Amino acid sequence: MPLSAPAPRTLKHTRTVVCHGYQREDGLWDIEGHITDTKAYSFQNQWRGTVEPGDPVHDMRIRLTVDDRLTIVKSEAATDASPFQVCPDIAPAFVALEGLRIGPGWMRAVKERLGGRKGCTHLVELLGPVATVAFQTVFAGKRSRSVDPQKRPVMLNNCHAYDEDGETARRLWPDYFANRDKPQPTD
Repeated sequence: MPLSAPAPRTLKHTRTVVCHGYQREDGLWDIEGHITDTKAYSFQNQWRGTVEPGDPVHDMRIRLTVDDRLTIVKSEAATDASPFQVCPDIAPAFVALEGLRIGPGWMRAVKERLGGRKGCTHLVELLGPVATVAFQTVFAGKRSRSVDPQKRPVMLNNCHAYDEDGETARRLWPDYFANRDKPQPTD
């Protein structure tokens, strides 16, 4: 179902986030994120001069190389457009992610290493969707290689659809379906 019809309005700002997950030939995974911010109007920037409508205010990228356990073995960031001349200078700091594992406590660990003046707000924000794409890429890639039916599915209880008491769990993972006393629909 789509959103309701909006009130009359004028576009002012667009943020685009695009993430890609790649399986590498060496068995590792590259997860790349790209964030751009544009304005629908021109404005003056002290460092860049006039920024025209559609020109990126922010144009930033990050690549995390991870192993099968989602441990970061290499991290690289780049800033191609920013509102301040010093913004690209922080990109090398993102090597601080190397050795971290994407999983519970991920964003807390990121902010400990790169929060505030130790990092870049926009690149740190980009790490949220990048982590999701890493999980979706590696999980699907590992599942296509092998599934251990003796292990509890890691997706259980990660969201509403994967509730161990719900219909999805009943259908996909009957051995781990928690609400066995619930009347079962006929398929």
